[in-house]
Amino acid sequence: MTQIAWKTATWSLAGIALAWAQLPATPAQAADYTIGEIHISQPWARATPKGASSGAAYLTLTNNGTMPDRLSCVSSNASAECQIHSMTMDNGVMKMRPVEGGLEIKPGETVTLKPAGFHIMLVDLKHPLEQGHDVEAKLKFEHAGTVDVEFPIAAIGAPAPGAGAGGGTMMQDHGGMMQMDKH
Repeated sequence: MTQIAWKTATWSLAGIALAWAQLPATPAQAADYTIGEIHISQPWARATPKGASSGAAYLTLTNNGTMPDRLSCVSSNASAECQIHSMTMDNGVMKMRPVEGGLEIKPGETVTLKPAGFHIMLVDLKHPLEQGHDVEAKLKFEHAGTVDVEFPIAAIGAPAPGAGAGGGTMMQDHGGMMQMDKH
C-alpha cells in the first residue's frame, strides 16, 4: 500500500470512529422476565432531578395462567420503600395512592404500569435515578413467586418505550395539582 493510500485509509477509519462516537446513546434494551404464569416486559424507569425524594418505575405484565395473581413491590436498591401506586384525577387534582393488597392481574389480562396510571413508586430515594443506569426492584406475586427486575433508567420526562415523543412529566400531562396519600 502506498503512503498516500495508507494515510487515506487511516483518515477514513478515524472519521468513521468519530462519527460512531457522536451518535446519540440509545437506552439499554430491557430484559423480559417470566415467573410462573406471569410474563414481565418493557421494565423502565425515569430519571429524577437531584434532591427528588421519590421516583417511578414501569412495566407490562401478562398473566398467562388460569387464576388471578397480585403484584407487590418488596424492595429496591434505590429507595427505602417501593410500593404499587394508582394515579387518578379528582376535580383537576391528581391523586396517588398505594394499591392496598397488591395489583390484581386477571387470567389472560395484560396490565401496563405507565406514567399517569398504575406504577411502581420508589419512596425515600437513597440517590437520584440517573439516565443510562439501572434501578433494581424485587417484585412479589401472590402465586407466581418473587423475581428481581432491572429497570433501565430513561431521561426525565421520557415517553414509554415504543411510545412517540412528548411523554412529558405527570404534571405536564394533566396540568393539575398532584396530591400523594401515604396510607
